[in-house]
Amino acid sequence: MVVQVVLVHGIRTSATMWRAQVAHLEARGIGVTAVDLPGHGSRMSEEFTLAGALETIDGAVRDAATRGPVLLSGHSMGGLVCIDYVGATDPPPVAGFIAASCTAVPRGIGLATYRALARRFDALPDRGMWLTNRVLDATLPPETRADFGAGGYAFDTQDIALKSLSVLDLLAALHRIDVPLWFINGQYDQLRVNERLFLRVAQHAELIVVPRTTHLVTAMRPRVFNALLDVAIATLDSRAPDGNW
Repeated sequence: MVVQVVLVHGIRTSATMWRAQVAHLEARGIGVTAVDLPGHGSRMSEEFTLAGALETIDGAVRDAATRGPVLLSGHSMGGLVCIDYVGATDPPPVAGFIAASCTAVPRGIGLATYRALARRFDALPDRGMWLTNRVLDATLPPETRADFGAGGYAFDTQDIALKSLSVLDLLAALHRIDVPLWFINGQYDQLRVNERLFLRVAQHAELIVVPRTTHLVTAMRPRVFNALLDVAIATLDSRAPDGNW
């Protein structure tokens, strides 16, 4: 059975942010599913809830698991929710996990500050899109620039989603994860703040820091991230009994 990949986007974005990864995996003959969480992308009209996000991830994972071992990859907010999901007391059928740009505990003053800044930015004319577009134009390569926001931006969902993250007990979840785990961060990612703590708790995890890269590691360095997906897939293949799942 061939490894199946499930991709979970970050806050405000959608499944379209993974188009470069989807194209790469499909060219390799790897099954891949990129989901839209509630309140994002094709589900923009829905209300975001943590339960709904977990249900979405679980549905995609269990469907993929009928075809092969599952490699789950989540970015930013999606990665934080996936940590909670993979580290559940009743483990889901996930064979390996990539947590990208999400080594931060979303609680306390850090989360409150992030929410306040996001609200102020959202209050700018055009909800700050003039600045967002200038930054993305300057930092993302042409191959991913259009894809990153192609599903629209979930402005109205952002604060609700951020607030919901505060109930996650990520350290307990990380302690329970016993499948291959990779933390992938950009060198200049602001969410590296608890990177060392995450590594102490998940002692079997591997940390990969991509040089000269920001929080948007999947879109800013798509070929590097694709290569890391290949490494994870090869790792899961090597763990298969008799070379066959």
